[in-house]
Amino acid sequence: MRKKLKILWTREALHRLQEIEEYISRDNPSVAIEFVEKLISVAETLVDNPQKGRIVPELTIENICELIHKNYRIVYLIKKSSIDILTVFERHQLLKKEEISKSIN
Repeated sequence: MRKKLKILWTREALHRLQEIEEYISRDNPSVAIEFVEKLISVAETLVDNPQKGRIVPELTIENICELIHKNYRIVYLIKKSSIDILTVFERHQLLKKEEISKSIN
C-alpha cells in the first residue's frame, strides 16, 4: 500500500485563500468562510489521489497540476513525500509563473 502524501500549503497559497475570503466577505462573511473551507477540503482530497487533477496548461510540467472547484483553480506540485499547494486563483485568469517560482525552485 502506498504511503499517503502530506498536503503542504505555501505562503502564496495561504495568502490567496485569505484574499478570496476577504473578497467574498464583502457580500457575505459566512459564505466566504464556507467557500474557503471547501477549497481546502477539495485540496485535501489529493492525499488519496494526487493524479486526479490535470497538468496546468500554461506550464505543461508533468508534476504541476490543478484541480478546478467552481470558478477557482487550485495549483499544486506533486513531490515524493508531499503535495505542495502552490496557489489558488480565479479560473478565468492565467497562472503567473512568478507566483509559484519561489515554491518550485
